[in-house]
Amino acid sequence: MSDGHPKRPPGLSRRGFLQTGAGLAAWETAALAQDRRPAGDSAMLPGGQPVRLSENLYVFRDTCNVYLVKNGSDGLLIDFGSGRLLELAPDLGISKISQVLHTHHHRDQAQGDGKAVAARIPIAVPAHERHLFEDAENFWRNRRVNHLYAVRNDFFTLTRNVPAAALLHDYETFRWGPYEFFILPTPGHTIGSVTLLAKIDGKLVAFSGDLIFAPGKVQTLHDLQYNYGNMEGVDFSVYSLTRLAERNPELVCPSHGEPIKDPVPGINELIRKLSDWYDYWRGPTMIVRNRPIAISPHLVAHHLPVSSFYAIVSDSGKALFLDYGSASNTAFLVFKDWPDVYDRMRFLEHSIDTLRAQYGLKSVDVVMPSHTHDDHINGFPHLVRHYGTKVWCYENMKEIIENPRGRNIGCVLPDAIKVDRTFRDRESFRWEEFEFTVAHSPGHTEYQMAMFVTVDGTRVAFTGDAFFNTPANPEDGLRHNLIYRNDVYSDSHMKSLRNILDFQPNVIAPGHGSPFLVNRTDLSRFEKRLEQQKVHFESLIADPDVNFGLDPSWVHLYPYQLLLARGEARPIELRVRNHRSRPMAIDCSLVLPDGWRSAPARTRISVPGKALGKSIFQVTIPPGWQSKFPRVAIAADIMADGRYLGQIAEAVVDVL
Repeated sequence: MSDGHPKRPPGLSRRGFLQTGAGLAAWETAALAQDRRPAGDSAMLPGGQPVRLSENLYVFRDTCNVYLVKNGSDGLLIDFGSGRLLELAPDLGISKISQVLHTHHHRDQAQGDGKAVAARIPIAVPAHERHLFEDAENFWRNRRVNHLYAVRNDFFTLTRNVPAAALLHDYETFRWGPYEFFILPTPGHTIGSVTLLAKIDGKLVAFSGDLIFAPGKVQTLHDLQYNYGNMEGVDFSVYSLTRLAERNPELVCPSHGEPIKDPVPGINELIRKLSDWYDYWRGPTMIVRNRPIAISPHLVAHHLPVSSFYAIVSDSGKALFLDYGSASNTAFLVFKDWPDVYDRMRFLEHSIDTLRAQYGLKSVDVVMPSHTHDDHINGFPHLVRHYGTKVWCYENMKEIIENPRGRNIGCVLPDAIKVDRTFRDRESFRWEEFEFTVAHSPGHTEYQMAMFVTVDGTRVAFTGDAFFNTPANPEDGLRHNLIYRNDVYSDSHMKSLRNILDFQPNVIAPGHGSPFLVNRTDLSRFEKRLEQQKVHFESLIADPDVNFGLDPSWVHLYPYQLLLARGEARPIELRVRNHRSRPMAIDCSLVLPDGWRSAPARTRISVPGKALGKSIFQVTIPPGWQSKFPRVAIAADIMADGRYLGQIAEAVVDVL
């Protein structure tokens, strides 16, 4: 990204940046509001003077190391500390500090940010820590203190809000004057930490925050524990240090400690020591040790990330990926549980370097999701953005992937991803030298496929999360799961099993765990288990059309998350899945906040048996409508075949 990507202040829409002009105006409004508030600054100030590291690079030892990068008489600061450097900069020939970049959110990095706001200096913050700057006060209102098992040191968060003018997005570039700062995600000391790499005075310099203190040393271990008794931050730090060493920086500028010349040996020493510490507690399960299994010369299975993903590498070096999710179970669980409500889980690139080095990968040509869940597609936006990868999928996944705001179903990744090609049930296609067949494979979710291909003489079925192998418990054989909000119906799992019986693969490549040989005895036992499941459904659910008791969204509003500006009208669609064999008459009116309007005010639709019915409302917010909340809920009031069911469906509206 560039310094032309402004960010909205608290109280405006919480969905990303607005257009550049509007965003800057919003940030300036927030800055003015901040400036009118009592400063509350500490009376204490650090002593000392800035130290020159090279012609255009200085360090000042404040509550953290604050680094000054010069561009003539213009200056940029990496982290801010107490803000004392603002007063000292003129002595260095700096007439203007035009930008502050933060490596992470801790108070020692940012406690003086109010001074930068008052001076109208734009502040750029790590994208995944935005809320810990802009909504710091709300964070403190909601941060649990009692029953404390989530021990991550976000207690070092600012006590007051700071508006961010820009976000530092992972793997992108922030440009300022002649400098380009590459944003390397380096979680560890905090979950959202970044390292900023730039060529300064002919050297590649890494501003690493608190990732490293000195060769072989960190400043604290307590910051590397996020949950009770765990070592997540140690795992992340080893990953981050490994990725930093691969960049071969010539100078590392940490937030505490001395700048490190010839830093790679010291980084490698710290990697070794942290790895030993992690192994002492957890054993050899770190992200950087995830290694794939070569199933055959052209098929590589990566079974150790949180969800398995597979790479088919053609003779030309092009790869087709089946899924590409989070780097490890730790990465998935941490980044799933901690983001702000409007954020998305962080993605760390993994495995591609191994595929290049060992398996002849030249490009990631296509990526296909086994299903739409975030643990399987978290890396898709990264592949599209940085590798030009095309996204192909089964036809009913397209709407979910391209418009993730549309449905309130399980495990949706909030990134909208363009789909380049779709496939029908039982459709075959050719990619490079391989012939594939796609089949609809519901059960784990309605939006799932199985894909069959012969690779190096072996017939392989990629089945996503349709079922899993349990070799440690052979009496159980294959197993499956049941998540109602994933749109699951009484015969869904059986359809997935029928695909295997019809196509007769030799090997099943599941969505979690290692590939395994097809066992006909296990398939037969699994079929009986699914028949028993159907008997349970029919025994427990009162409605003879049992799918009404399995489907929490048989009536729903689409999109579930609606973006709507004041004075604007937008369509919202009522959707009804009729699980009966006969037609169903549905009456609906929307329940809206005071002053909002819908057209029509009420609608009636007749939905054929075993079909999906739709009707559209236009929703309008009055131009002057005011609310203290940027998100409000609306409801659909429903009558079915003359029986009043009430407000059984809802949607949320983000007001712009």
